[in-house]
Amino acid sequence: MTTYPSLQRGVAAGLTAGILAAAVLVATGPSPRSPVTAQAPSGGKQNWVMYGGTPARNLVNTEVKGLPTEWAYEEEDGKVTKNENVRWVAQLGSKAYGGPVVAAGKVFIGTNNQNPRDPKTVDPKTKKPIDLGVLMAFAENDGKFLWQSAFPKLAAGRVNDWPLEGLCSSPVVEGGKLYFVNNRCEVVCSDVASGKDVWKLDMIKALNVFPHNIADCSPLLVGNDLWVVTSNGVDEDHINVPAPKAPSFIKVDKTSGKVHWQDNEPTINLTKTNLDKGADQEAFFKKLVNRGELIQHGQWSNPAYAVVDGQPQVVFPGGDGWIRSYDTDGKLLWKFDCNPKDSEYELGGKGTRNDFIATPVIYKNRVYIGVGQDPEHETNVGHLWCIDMTKRGDVSPEVVTDYSVWPPKTKKNENSALVWHFGGPADAETRKKIRRNYNFGRTMSTCSVHDGLCYVAELAGWVHCLDAETGKLYWQHDTKAPIWSSTYWADGKVYLGNDDGTIVVFAHGKQKKILAENTLEGRVRATPVAANGTLFVMTENKLYAIAEKQ
Repeated sequence: MTTYPSLQRGVAAGLTAGILAAAVLVATGPSPRSPVTAQAPSGGKQNWVMYGGTPARNLVNTEVKGLPTEWAYEEEDGKVTKNENVRWVAQLGSKAYGGPVVAAGKVFIGTNNQNPRDPKTVDPKTKKPIDLGVLMAFAENDGKFLWQSAFPKLAAGRVNDWPLEGLCSSPVVEGGKLYFVNNRCEVVCSDVASGKDVWKLDMIKALNVFPHNIADCSPLLVGNDLWVVTSNGVDEDHINVPAPKAPSFIKVDKTSGKVHWQDNEPTINLTKTNLDKGADQEAFFKKLVNRGELIQHGQWSNPAYAVVDGQPQVVFPGGDGWIRSYDTDGKLLWKFDCNPKDSEYELGGKGTRNDFIATPVIYKNRVYIGVGQDPEHETNVGHLWCIDMTKRGDVSPEVVTDYSVWPPKTKKNENSALVWHFGGPADAETRKKIRRNYNFGRTMSTCSVHDGLCYVAELAGWVHCLDAETGKLYWQHDTKAPIWSSTYWADGKVYLGNDDGTIVVFAHGKQKKILAENTLEGRVRATPVAANGTLFVMTENKLYAIAEKQ
């Protein structure tokens, strides 16, 4: 039986049965903020309303100006001992991955309940925080805690809802509503002012989805439609997809929560390929995965949208390692295999076949995306792809002509939409320079593409700057610590956080120039974002609002 490293290292957390009966807890209360004097934000209403800022998901902000390059903040015994350019600091849970999203004068983040703000979320017997997924709202101008919505963990435990991971989705805000996916695999529409539910779609009950480890999609909002990756995945043994007919991608009415379209393209219909008694299920699973016919692990990415040559396209990254584009009626336009045909999936650091944690970015009729895996699988070879969105059909670089042998026989795809590729095996000179045998590793990071340059980080700590048109590498830098966050372009600078709590600030350009390295206490696993003259940086347990002194 396959074993899973994170299952061996996870820490179980208890839940009180009485609290589990509650569907949602909405609370307001005092804000345990650090004592920082708040300053009024500068600039106009340049909000950051969703992950990626726009439906194209490009982590670039061309509106906000005057952002700081350097800052510093230190506390001792609850007192601020050093403060340079930090407007305010708010306390979060012990892990925070969702957001920041800035809209309607508020900052929204997803976290857990390890720093409880509501007495009802503390176990009355043990006096310990109850493990919950929590969406929090803070006042943008001073960091005051406004409200929270809290969601009990799923009863199945870590296979569906990993302990202490909290709420990982970044909401999208429009008007007086915000939309997100909670840890219970529910698409939620809430009121911006209060956090109270308007409607919820339970994807487990309504669609038979089986989320693996966590549900975390940051929904895409286009017109009246929400597009969502459901997080459908494998079981605890990692050799079966319990719900192969459940959708991986859905379209939901933003007003009612009704599902208008669903698709399970990333998985074959297993009922048509039943195993004979005594067959090796693990070998069968691996065969299908390596052929790109089955979800290989989980589905934790997000969709993107753009209109290309007059054709609206919704781009979905699938758990089988394929990226797909649909029209707004759900018709498949094109699909692209983001793995070499001879790649093989394996839990841990040895496998060469990957899926997606990163979100696709659309820039000038092209998709930019890198492949990766659950970070607990460690790192290995990865690939960064630039794909032409004007082609149709199977637009992969190769097509398989014979699967009866391994590696399979292939031929060049004359209909390929490949513009360029970065990754794969490194030559001898490069291996010596970067101390590994591949050019680009597994990534969790979304690209930022601007002014002809593509910036992207990888899990192993490297950041790369490439030509957006050709894929030529201009420079790369080793930050010396794992990277879960993404590069963020704003105000002529590129911001990037890592697990050392360091936010490296690069000057935009073809020549590498480090402007500053700012360190905060705690790992930076969410991407910094800018809005209204302020940079919002989230560590795993604090949210910082950073701006030049007025």
